[in-house]
Amino acid sequence: MDKRHACKHGNTDVVYCYQRANHVAYRLVHMRVHMGYKPYKCSLCNKSFSQSNNLQTHKCSVHSNRRSYDCRYCGKLFKTNDKLKCHVRTHTGAKPHSCRHCSDSFAFRSQLKTHLLMSHNEGTWFICRVCRKKFSTNSSLAIHLLCHEGMKPYVCSECLKCYYTAGELKPHQPVHSDFKPFRCGLCGKDFKRKQSVSPHFKRCSDRLGFTDPIHV
Repeated sequence: MDKRHACKHGNTDVVYCYQRANHVAYRLVHMRVHMGYKPYKCSLCNKSFSQSNNLQTHKCSVHSNRRSYDCRYCGKLFKTNDKLKCHVRTHTGAKPHSCRHCSDSFAFRSQLKTHLLMSHNEGTWFICRVCRKKFSTNSSLAIHLLCHEGMKPYVCSECLKCYYTAGELKPHQPVHSDFKPFRCGLCGKDFKRKQSVSPHFKRCSDRLGFTDPIHV
């Protein structure tokens, strides 16, 4: 059964999508996705967003160092509750994103998108103009292109070491900082590295007389 709805704007062709928006106000907000209309602009950078809540999430995750959400499984700290929820799936094995064509399900939306492209030929591949390698997202292609161009735009502010991606720079940064994003769920002690939490947690649970749920 086709559950798409028709999105009409102006005199343009009808656009079909799978986003359900029953209330007229929500439908108008949703139409900004198709129209590219992004009225909410970040005052700290040049990024714009179609919804105000997306702008607030951006400011919290990009322009703030505050991490108020901690994982009850490993103690890692996060800036937003959405990021925490995604992380928790790595512990629980939850897979909320289901394929509408088959019985497969995935923990993350990006995994579902790749599956739809590879298994059901739904969506659009982003192809590298240099080596013709295919990517499921434009952001992945942009990162890949940096390798061809020899550009490493992510620079450590302490030692000036350069990296291709923020993901490569991030694990390097604790070397220069006292920031400890991993926390013991029993005593609240913080750690720089994830691998330091588990042995401490074991000692802490033995000392307090608790059974370590990780090793049951």
